Amino acid sequence: MRYGLGERGCTATLREMTCAPPDEATLIAALRARDEVAFAELVDRHTASMLSVARGYVPNAAIAEEVVQETWIALLKGIDAFEGRSSLRTWLFAVMINIAKRRGVRERRDADVAIAAFTGGTVDPARFRAAGQQWSGHWRETEEPSPFPETPEGSALGAELVTVTRRALDDLPERQRVVVTMRDMLGFDSAEVCELLDISVANQRVLLHRGRAAVRAQLEDYLGDPR
Repeated sequence: MRYGLGERGCTATLREMTCAPPDEATLIAALRARDEVAFAELVDRHTASMLSVARGYVPNAAIAEEVVQETWIALLKGIDAFEGRSSLRTWLFAVMINIAKRRGVRERRDADVAIAAFTGGTVDPARFRAAGQQWSGHWRETEEPSPFPETPEGSALGAELVTVTRRALDDLPERQRVVVTMRDMLGFDSAEVCELLDISVANQRVLLHRGRAAVRAQLEDYLGDPR
């Protein structure tokens, strides 16, 4: 029996319209019964998103894959104790984030390394807020980069911008990187991010703003390069 995890049953053709979620109680029962089909479909559904979030805590994709694998093992070991106080997805991501945090600390003991790399001497100090200003040391506000033309050259530029954006995300401090990834890449809403990361709405908003501003600044620098 398939539980419809790979393809959600939608009541309309547009993504924004309501989609019928799988029967979570049935899914949990199947997982507790060690139903391999249900487990495989759950893995297919969430692995890509989990990798993106895990990547925010660890230094490379290979370690992110190990974190996700460890999370799936933890799910199999812990599903019998799952009490349903949150959705299964929220619980799954909470487990994964805890594992990723521990692994990230082990791989990168000094959390300031990421910040130092981001604010090193290769970046013009004038692009940061001066001492004494609100959010001192963070990026100044910048204008949105101009859109690129819909031509072959524009398409190539678009691909290059994706690479620049991913590099900019990697440079962000951990919390900013994770919040931007979850909100802008994976479509988590503010409430979900606050619950999973155990942060306030105001803190989530500040982290999202700072992260977006930093990525935008790198894109602006790239588009302004005469090369």
